[in-house]
Amino acid sequence: MSRFFQDLTPLSYAPESDGLAFRHYNPDEVVMGKRMEDHLRFAVAYWHSFAWPGGDPFGGQTFERPWFGETMEDAKLKADIAFEMFDILNVPFFCFHDADIRPEGASFAESERNFKEITDIFAAKMETRKTRLLWGTANLFSNRRFMAGAASNPDPDVFAWSAATVKLCMDATHALNGENYVLWGGREGYETLLNTDLQQETEHMGRFLSKVVEYKHKIGFKGAILLEPKPQEPTKHQYDYDVATVYGFLKRFGLENEVQVNIEQGHAILAGHSFEHEIATANALGIFGSIDMNRNDYQSGWDTDQFPNNVPEVALAYYEILKGGGLTKGGTNFDAKLRRQSLDAEDLIAAHAGAMDVCARGFKAAAAMLEDGALETAKQQRYAGWQTPQAAAMLDMDLSGIAGLVDPDSAGPQPRSGRQEILENIVNRFV
Repeated sequence: MSRFFQDLTPLSYAPESDGLAFRHYNPDEVVMGKRMEDHLRFAVAYWHSFAWPGGDPFGGQTFERPWFGETMEDAKLKADIAFEMFDILNVPFFCFHDADIRPEGASFAESERNFKEITDIFAAKMETRKTRLLWGTANLFSNRRFMAGAASNPDPDVFAWSAATVKLCMDATHALNGENYVLWGGREGYETLLNTDLQQETEHMGRFLSKVVEYKHKIGFKGAILLEPKPQEPTKHQYDYDVATVYGFLKRFGLENEVQVNIEQGHAILAGHSFEHEIATANALGIFGSIDMNRNDYQSGWDTDQFPNNVPEVALAYYEILKGGGLTKGGTNFDAKLRRQSLDAEDLIAAHAGAMDVCARGFKAAAAMLEDGALETAKQQRYAGWQTPQAAAMLDMDLSGIAGLVDPDSAGPQPRSGRQEILENIVNRFV
């Protein structure tokens, strides 16, 4: 173990422990016929855990990490520390952006060499480790060249640079046997319509994504291509606002059968939705792929990327995931970061362990609710009228035909209770 983690050892499932341990997450526990680890498919986010310096809009770096720096030696040390942490947490997956793992070079070619050297190190480590790559992605938002977007940028040179970067990251993800490839349009939007050609920008985004899908098939990548919806912050308005907006975008370019969504809890809240709403919408539209698990501070009104600690919220999210068939190639990526006052290595381990426990509790509650069946039975009863032959036939009639079904002497149908409070009480039995 490195000096950074010192005496920290791999965590175990120890419900009665007073130290660092899992109290609810038992990877080998079988739930609904499958190991919990295989259901939840936890992943560590490289960017927040190893690249974020602890700053905020009003203050700079608070973390002092031995790998912080702009040399390849720093990047190699970061990789060593990262895989030590993966071992301590016994996580099956991790995720990264290109800029998280390598220093920026003086040219594209130098950045590419740096990136390939680190991904080769990843490949060597993965030969003897458990942890695999859930997904890779490209950072097309941090560098000032992306201040007006990447695929939607008004400068064609930035469009080309972005395409070359995505190609590089897709190649690496494919070489590392990644399960998915994610595109997150951190600045694919606008600050003001006064300087924006919205039609051209969205057209270019669609063409860009089509080229990504074409390249996936060209190289034989078997993973899913995922888009991550986000409504705002840093831009005033982003084109991939929420799941429904993304679906409309995919339909416009004929990509609804090629691209799925990676849904983040914090982004769902910023869009004015709940996490479970976005998951249910993605399932209904057939584009659910994976999740980024975190939470926002509901008093701050922006994307604070905190580790999850609300079991009822998590349970409702996993309930919708289980109803849709579960996480297949997707996973539960902790797109979450320490608070800037949490400085120690132990804080990094404790944050992930606690989040994994919260997810395990929520997941087991969701599985129990689904197996109990009371919620689904109540829903079926509410829509039972549509199971009659007359009701089913009505969907194929014109308006005149439907109007003919109404008894002119009738006083009209009477409403029935939606029973929301009763259903919420059922949920509360489990969480």
